[in-house]
Amino acid sequence: MSKEYDVVIIGGGTGGYVAAIRASQLGLKAAVIEKGKIGGTCLHAGCIPSKALLRSAEVYAQTKKVDKYGVIAPEVSLDFSKVQARKEEITEQLFKGVQYLMKKGKIDVYEGKGSILQSKDVVVELNKDEAEIILNAKNILIATGSRPRTLPGLEVDESYVMTSDDALKMEALPNSIIIVGGGVIGIEWASMLVDFGLQVTVLEYADRILPTEDQDVSKEIQRLMKKKGVKIVTGAKVLPETLEKGDGVSIKAEHKGKETSFSADKLLVSVGRLPNTEGIGLENTTIDFDRDFIKTNEFYQTNEPNIYAIGDVIGGLQLAHVASHEGMIAIEHMAEENPVPLDVTLVSKCVYSSPEVASVGLTEEEAKGKGYQVKTGKFSFRAIGKALVFGESDGFVKLVVEEGSNKLLGAHMVGPHVTDMITEVGLARVLNATTMDIAHTIHPHPTLAEAIGEAALAVDGKAIHA
Repeated sequence: MSKEYDVVIIGGGTGGYVAAIRASQLGLKAAVIEKGKIGGTCLHAGCIPSKALLRSAEVYAQTKKVDKYGVIAPEVSLDFSKVQARKEEITEQLFKGVQYLMKKGKIDVYEGKGSILQSKDVVVELNKDEAEIILNAKNILIATGSRPRTLPGLEVDESYVMTSDDALKMEALPNSIIIVGGGVIGIEWASMLVDFGLQVTVLEYADRILPTEDQDVSKEIQRLMKKKGVKIVTGAKVLPETLEKGDGVSIKAEHKGKETSFSADKLLVSVGRLPNTEGIGLENTTIDFDRDFIKTNEFYQTNEPNIYAIGDVIGGLQLAHVASHEGMIAIEHMAEENPVPLDVTLVSKCVYSSPEVASVGLTEEEAKGKGYQVKTGKFSFRAIGKALVFGESDGFVKLVVEEGSNKLLGAHMVGPHVTDMITEVGLARVLNATTMDIAHTIHPHPTLAEAIGEAALAVDGKAIHA
């Protein structure tokens, strides 16, 4: 049995299903193959469930401090089973929404494992009846995503060592945890778990946490995480061979020229992600790789012209919203719509810790490294009325600007709800706006976004409330 499609998409995560919807909008007959549930990692084992847990942790931590708002409440306790139940309810609601979108777009969804036989044929091993079906495709889009990376010697087990995927499934919280890795995922989990009341230790190999963010941001979020109670050790080279399991776990790390031992109930490995390239028939193609990742051009076309790849499987910015945009560009290229290639400096990045981190464009260090003469404007949330009303006044907005032209090169934020605020400066980057354009945009009072307008004024020393 064989069916014909304009595009067959292997992987039904955020990148894959958004690409399918765009294909449907352009009149292309599309199919999606997903071995798990449509929505993929982001919906079922990443973005959404982790943010649901982060919100519960945030509410729990805030509720323990309600007396400062004049609210007198009985002793606060945590029912983690209800936390997990809420996470599942949110995920299920969104899952049904994606299923509806597939039906609305008349997109065929095959639940099973897809593998490329040759450049125009994909075989599907169906989950339900173990039958196989051949799909004939004018174009193939690989959107198989990624999985958590582990370290040799720190392999996942059922009791002590876990990845973020495993942590999402915990039925009960431990009392303490060691997190190996202080990148985005590691810091989100550190923030969440310390808010849930755990003793948290983060071991980061680099000299700062969130090492790809602006140095001022890294310094501030490290200060604030420590203020919350997270123990952070940077410049720490974890020694997997020293791992011991028994009454919890213990492990050593080289730090400041000596070995230091760390102990906890569990250990979470958060050291990046690996692309899912195995078992999808790439050996039947001539596709090239860049390290472990599939190599593509700016329109996500591989060296086999009718095979495209997007999302985590090609590396770069491993973000759900990037995968979605890449998917739309790939589909538009197949349909000869002349899409505009993605400019990664226009992509907003977010860390959903408490407080949050958000950025877009170049850091101060990157801008200087590219030869720009730069100046910066920085404004603290401590001078923002809405932040004081919220009781969340830590953090700042920092703008990186080109000297002379006042063109915005980058924006970097730490503080309350900055992941919801970053789009304003993201749009400013798209429009090549200057700081005066931002400053002349009237920001309602009182709002958190006033910090953006004040930071724009601060570039030239004109901030009003500084």
